[in-house]
Amino acid sequence: MFKAWFDLTMRATMLAFEAQGVIGLRVMKLAAGGPAAEREAERMVTEKGEALAEAATILATGGTPEAVVRRYRTRVRANERRLSRSKPTRPARKKR
Repeated sequence: MFKAWFDLTMRATMLAFEAQGVIGLRVMKLAAGGPAAEREAERMVTEKGEALAEAATILATGGTPEAVVRRYRTRVRANERRLSRSKPTRPARKKR
């Protein structure tokens, strides 16, 4: 039983580290401003609701907490790939 809890804790810790990287990528995108930043902000809010519903569904249908963490990590990795490959943009310059 201890091993199962330890494994879940390690996976959840890895999820936290991976999510922190995605947060950094998103902050850079939001700081750049423009239409891409607006779309990212909308996507971010939408994803939170979808992820919550998906986690609740997994647990309600007999899934395990490990399955929830595994699914979250999959989504975080997908966001990291998407945000990493997007063309970097510079913040708009202010007119003097």
